[in-house]
Amino acid sequence: QVQLVESGGGLVQAGGSLRLSCAASGRTFSSYTMAWFRQAPGKEREFVASISVRSTIVYYADSVKGRFTISRDNAQNTVYLQMNSLKPEDTAVYYCAAKFGGSGTYRSDYNYWGQGIQVTVSS
Repeated sequence: QVQLVESGGGLVQAGGSLRLSCAASGRTFSSYTMAWFRQAPGKEREFVASISVRSTIVYYADSVKGRFTISRDNAQNTVYLQMNSLKPEDTAVYYCAAKFGGSGTYRSDYNYWGQGIQVTVSS
């Protein structure tokens, strides 16, 4: 079992930056691929980024490539999402997710989810 708690969300102006954190419980964090998804009002939850257990493989949605960076610290059981050059269309609830083993970019790949945290980008 993995429990995930997101932090770091909030309100920011367009062009600004935020750093999301996701703290995971459990001693096997380093065995889980971690990811961030987001869900805007009235839209489906969509993949944002994922990172493999040793940080060697990362994937990004096209919409965030070059602006967002996912990273993890296995010693601290934490995954991060650095978000730069934020746009109003990045406004959404952001979710941290975990799956045992290899990478995945589909919502159905992930077994464990955080409660979500709001990110609002004003124009």
